[in-house]
Amino acid sequence: MVIANPAAEARFDPDKMGKATLARCRNLYAGLNCFEPGQEHKSHVHQDQDKFYYVISGTGEATIGDAAFPVSAGAFVAAPEGVPHGIRNTGDGRLIVMVVMGPPPPGK
Repeated sequence: MVIANPAAEARFDPDKMGKATLARCRNLYAGLNCFEPGQEHKSHVHQDQDKFYYVISGTGEATIGDAAFPVSAGAFVAAPEGVPHGIRNTGDGRLIVMVVMGPPPPGK
């Protein structure tokens, strides 16, 4: 499978973070988290999954454990299993973040 422009798959929702699946395999999941200004994916924990965030466009703040980091296009963030993590759009425009998880979340 080849997706030449992942950002073109972005789905936004005015009420909550939008999501789009890019690929799902037995051991790995890739998707998009799509944020309007001010939206966030609150800090949460995956006990049995590692997660990577790659910022495609926009600006925001990623939280890993107790630390918060500004992020923008090109930023890469790793959230190991068992570590609280979240991300929010702190900018005036949309934020598109590619999410890669292993193993895949159930039901996606």
